[in-house]
Amino acid sequence: MTASAVKRTISWNQLISFFLPLGLSATLVTLSHVIINSTLARADNPELVIASYALPLSLLGITERPAVLLRQACSTLVRDRISFRAMAAVSSYVFACIILLGLIICYTPVGEWVFLYFFGVEPELLDSTISVYRILMYVSIFSGLRCLFHGIIIFNMRTKWLTIGMGVRIVAMYLLSLYFITTDNVSSGRVGAIIFLMGMVIEALVAIWEGTSLLKKVIPEKVPGHPVETKKQIFSFYKPLLYSSIIAVIIGPSINAVLGKTTHIHLAISSFAIAGSLTQLVLSFFSYIHQIVLNFYRKDAKSVLRFVFVLSFIPGTLIAILAYTPLGPWFMSHVMGVNAELMRASLHAMRIFMIMTLVFPWLDYMNGIIMLRGQTKIMVFSQSANATITVLTLFISIWAVPNWNGMIGALAQSIGTLAELLVVVYVLKRTAEEAQPTLSPKNL
Repeated sequence: MTASAVKRTISWNQLISFFLPLGLSATLVTLSHVIINSTLARADNPELVIASYALPLSLLGITERPAVLLRQACSTLVRDRISFRAMAAVSSYVFACIILLGLIICYTPVGEWVFLYFFGVEPELLDSTISVYRILMYVSIFSGLRCLFHGIIIFNMRTKWLTIGMGVRIVAMYLLSLYFITTDNVSSGRVGAIIFLMGMVIEALVAIWEGTSLLKKVIPEKVPGHPVETKKQIFSFYKPLLYSSIIAVIIGPSINAVLGKTTHIHLAISSFAIAGSLTQLVLSFFSYIHQIVLNFYRKDAKSVLRFVFVLSFIPGTLIAILAYTPLGPWFMSHVMGVNAELMRASLHAMRIFMIMTLVFPWLDYMNGIIMLRGQTKIMVFSQSANATITVLTLFISIWAVPNWNGMIGALAQSIGTLAELLVVVYVLKRTAEEAQPTLSPKNL
């Protein structure tokens, strides 16, 4: 049994001191997207410019999602330098595939086909859309490096470094956005891609610096009793996460593709992007609930459950304040610089997103239990349910209420997330946890 599996009472101060830096760093991640959308909203044709950035950004999820999963895998499996070397080897394969896929999309007819026929990009926007993705494809590599070392940092309870890295990133992105605005150079979606890439490079460098320091000074060569030593063991845990992520990444592109069939295409895509970015700004603070489960659940499950119960009410309350009080319109108009028509459409979409804010905290909690048990195959089924219900909702909505515009995307994403939670709860109730109190060669 490892130290992480020893049962003891965990105080709320311990949970808060661990979770708060993670929540802040995740909120700052979403704030970076708000900065970008606010910058692009100041272009002469904001709907066109935001659309040319939002579409390749959703495609970025296809390459970035497998890289982001390295954080969960590393924080769960890496306890010594031997297991880290195995994790790093697996990561190198992931990065190689990301680069190959990006080059194919950017420099072969495959990319044109994807944007024209899957996303429904208008021919006159094709060149600008691909030019944005030629910058964004490199974001995935630095995001993966960041997440790999985040896994080490999180397990060693140095979560403040995630906040520090994100703080530096946000400052740099904000300063660069001010440069583009003051010099009147917000002319295309490439501006958003450049801001995003620079911020990711900076955050990755901070994570690598702290993670390397931990490897040299804190993390031992071998932890007695820790079973993870080979790439095969890493892959057995990581592959179901990867498969589920491949299923999940079709959700974003599917939504944007269907929004391209709405009554007002540019308004639909732009309002969904803005409402989605603000909703994620709120939800992102709670996106590390699974890390609380991974690091504390086996020590004190009751305290973790009570802590999550309190947290679960907060995101819905915050979104309600933005969507139904004057604070939302004020923030969109004065902080983001959104025009009146786009603001109204974004507020309507945000009200639909309230469904997802009620569901998400519990979904992340359940996913943490799945990873802790090593039963990551369950996530393939739950993500399949999410994607299936999302796509069905999209087609039904575009047929029944095409004038809902951005609200169609918000409804589909919310209902899909609810379906994912229901599947996870059902399977966990039907599946008894094995007797092992921690990871073992058997469940790897």
